[in-house]
Amino acid sequence: MIATLHNRLTARLTARLNARFGTWRGLVRLLLAQAERITGRLRPFDLHDPHAVRRVVFVCLGNICRSAYAEQVARAAGLNAASLGLSTTTGVGSPDPALAAAARQQLPMDAHRARDWEDFAVQPGDLLLAMEVRQVHELRRRLGGRTDVQVALLGNWCSPPLPHLHDPFTLSDAYFDTCFTRIRQAVGRLARDVPNARAMPAQKRG
Repeated sequence: MIATLHNRLTARLTARLNARFGTWRGLVRLLLAQAERITGRLRPFDLHDPHAVRRVVFVCLGNICRSAYAEQVARAAGLNAASLGLSTTTGVGSPDPALAAAARQQLPMDAHRARDWEDFAVQPGDLLLAMEVRQVHELRRRLGGRTDVQVALLGNWCSPPLPHLHDPFTLSDAYFDTCFTRIRQAVGRLARDVPNARAMPAQKRG
């Protein structure tokens, strides 16, 4: 009886953890990222010049889940937006669980196609928004000494801030929903901070 109760409790706690953080690894990475934020090591990845932002560019590894969804949210909010993957295959679509999660958020992304870093042109005035600490460091490395763009963590705009937004790829539907909800919240708050990144309205035909 005691063993059965223990197993049920363990399963319940694991399910709750997985729904909130994806996996134990996701929780650990978030805690490590929070420690870096608290000690000020992530201050270089705050938004320092919001009025200089002309486009928001969302970045993750594969550009099929997190950054793909963030781009759709940003476009729906009226922002000039794009997304890319640091290591992906340009042209591939998002997996079915990601499409289903986006549909549950009533913001379909069926038409999205991934774009790799090598096939993307970074423009002056871009704000590159990554999902993980290691990704902002990699972006800085690839950008070299460019000073006409900014790099930040999208999770800074969550409430409370979440400097690590764990990858939902291959994980549970519950965590996909958690992750996409956090992304939607962050992009909504971000939109208020970048007034010059508004997309130009389409010209009406006469």
